Amino acid sequence: MQLLSFVIPCYHSAATIGAVARQIRQTVEADGRYEYEIILVNDNPADDTWREICRLKQEDPQIFGICMSRNFGQASALMAGYRHVHGDIVVSLDDDGQTPPAEMFRLIDALDEDTDVVYASYPSKHHSAFRNFGSRVNDWMATWLMGKPKDLYMASYYAARRFIIDEMVKCDNPFPYVDGLAVRSTCRFKNIPIDHQDRAEGESGYTFFKLLGLWLNGFTAFSVKPLRVATVMGVAFSLIGFLFAVIIVVRKIILLDQIDAGWSSIVAIVLLLDGILMMMLGLVGEYVGRMYMTMNKSPQYVIRSTTAAPGQPETKQ
Repeated sequence: MQLLSFVIPCYHSAATIGAVARQIRQTVEADGRYEYEIILVNDNPADDTWREICRLKQEDPQIFGICMSRNFGQASALMAGYRHVHGDIVVSLDDDGQTPPAEMFRLIDALDEDTDVVYASYPSKHHSAFRNFGSRVNDWMATWLMGKPKDLYMASYYAARRFIIDEMVKCDNPFPYVDGLAVRSTCRFKNIPIDHQDRAEGESGYTFFKLLGLWLNGFTAFSVKPLRVATVMGVAFSLIGFLFAVIIVVRKIILLDQIDAGWSSIVAIVLLLDGILMMMLGLVGEYVGRMYMTMNKSPQYVIRSTTAAPGQPETKQ
């Protein structure tokens, strides 16, 4: 019998993760074709999430808990979970109940010979306008920078074959970008419509700065296109400046026009060009800084403790 591995990053989910784990168990047992394991990765929020994971472990021996030493982010939590999976098929989903475990087999059964990863798509999303905007930006970025198919929607709820996960965990840099790793590993994707649920409790943990960090990961981890854009913009503004200088010379010397000094326009142009220059310099610095941190072996994550695997002693927090 094949094994399903469920990897769930947990953040402020002490009140919701129990119901998600129970739905997974009930759905797999009702289907009867697979065995299962559930890997819960506590991204170290300041609440009782880890205690709840330890309690769930006592109820279900197929649950394995991982506690991070600090908050590393969803992508790093996923990578930590992926490195502990044993299943033939790996399913990732959220800890808040918005990605219903009861519909998992719509994704799993779609993994045919021509498909390596199946993503959920949502006809109607129950996210805030800000979160939906962030998702659209992330989707556009993945299409432009990483060559994601335009008609593919990449959600946090997906099922993947084990060899894709094994390829993804080869990435050990401190800024993992899970969607990019999937696109780099295969071109065989599929979307299956899934009903998106309301959050069982609480609010999304994605703030503006966390979304900004996610976008920067996408910009700098898998493409040099932003640097090429900086080069093109530099050439374009140089040409504009050269043409402007030629026009001034022609008007002054050949056409004998009286050209008034335009202090305001000069200041505006200088500020615009300096702003663009600093933005591009910051982009280059972002690339260099991430290269420096990668060369210095900054950790992708640090595991503080885990629950006991079957037949092994438990490590304490």
